Amino acid sequence: MSRKEGFFMNKLYNSKYGPYIGQYIDLKRKLGFKYTTGEFILSKIDTLADQREETTSGITKDFTRLWSERRPNESEFYRYTRISHLVQFSSYLCDLGIPSYVPRLPRFPKNTFIPYIYSQKEIHLLFKVCDELRIGMLNKNSCMICMPTLIRLLYCTGIRMGEAIALKDEDVNLEEGYLLVRDSKNGKQRIIPISQSLVSVCREYLEYRNLLPSRKTSSGYFFVKVNGHKCGQSVRAWFKKCLDRAGIPGSARLHDLRHTFAVTSLAQMAESGIDLYASLPILSNYLGHQSIGATNHYVRLTSNMYPNLINDIDAICLDVFPKFKNYEAN
Repeated sequence: MSRKEGFFMNKLYNSKYGPYIGQYIDLKRKLGFKYTTGEFILSKIDTLADQREETTSGITKDFTRLWSERRPNESEFYRYTRISHLVQFSSYLCDLGIPSYVPRLPRFPKNTFIPYIYSQKEIHLLFKVCDELRIGMLNKNSCMICMPTLIRLLYCTGIRMGEAIALKDEDVNLEEGYLLVRDSKNGKQRIIPISQSLVSVCREYLEYRNLLPSRKTSSGYFFVKVNGHKCGQSVRAWFKKCLDRAGIPGSARLHDLRHTFAVTSLAQMAESGIDLYASLPILSNYLGHQSIGATNHYVRLTSNMYPNLINDIDAICLDVFPKFKNYEAN
């Protein structure tokens, strides 16, 4: 293939690898992968190759060495991710019959991530602070109106923030009390039952939301800004304000509401006498995990936080599933 600019998803690739990067991303997405992180990393590979004016269609050993160098303030896990995407792309080029150097992956980094688990007192404080939020001036791009309901929904269901703001009106069934999660991280569509108290909160939110002047031009999303458009990353900025006002440590994150849901759910099931072997598959499906191994990490967190609840469980149960190295951290 002659040197030319590769296009994919309105993205421009200028290096010698450009056309193949576009093809590779297209293949990944046709196989059902979202491949957003992969696309971002491959765009950086393309930029470096363009800067170096690489002349061969295959990845060279020198290019691999440069790409694999440890960068300042870079985590071991992200470096591993960068190199793994280069390995996969280089293998793809080899499959096309293009000689390409395939480097050896470094050792998978140990996972030291420990999520922040909110106490019940902190959760009640968050709810109170969210209810007291006010806008100083009219801002049509503000998503503040969503915060009281969105935070309660994240805590009560454990769904990811991206899944929550992707919900459409038709995905929130308040008559039968469930959410239909379509836009999932792992591509798993699933139904999430919700409590009557959460249904009441959602109904109250809709009453106010439907009074917005922009409602007639709404995007169809359940959680919207004042202008009727889908909520975005500004939710995190509002949540940070809530944490500050509630006096909760800065190490806490929005995604930790999901971790808190998982730990408290396991604790409640253990308290109710539900067998661990039965509760883990239920929670795993509910959270949309790809494997029970990912959910098993919460067993250890729960045993540390609620030792009296899990005292009767045989210690071997805590390691009934192998430790999951790629535990979800975001």
